Amino acid sequence: MNWAEFIAAYVPAPWTITVEAWQGAGAYGDVYASPAAVGPCVIDESTRRIAVQTQDAAGREDVSSSTVFAPPGTTAPAGSRVTLPSGRITRVLAVAHLDAHGLPLPEHVELSLE
Repeated sequence: MNWAEFIAAYVPAPWTITVEAWQGAGAYGDVYASPAAVGPCVIDESTRRIAVQTQDAAGREDVSSSTVFAPPGTTAPAGSRVTLPSGRITRVLAVAHLDAHGLPLPEHVELSLE
């Protein structure tokens, strides 16, 4: 089952988010790509503790206020800005690319947001 089939079968009202992919730091602050609509998505607004990768080996833990399950191929590295359907603008804390590994599950990208 691919992402489109999963959404059609199990999600009656999918969402679309806007992602401004983080491209790095410039002389005047963070640099982002042009806004891109990403959908269909599933949004889970529950709070949970997540591990965040850092430049050193220690890493850190942070609290994610929402999780977005997006189509495979979504480009939203940590630090990217995301605008949710509610209008709330948040940042990506962690990204997971989930593969089906031959199972009848949809491949997708999980974005843990501030």
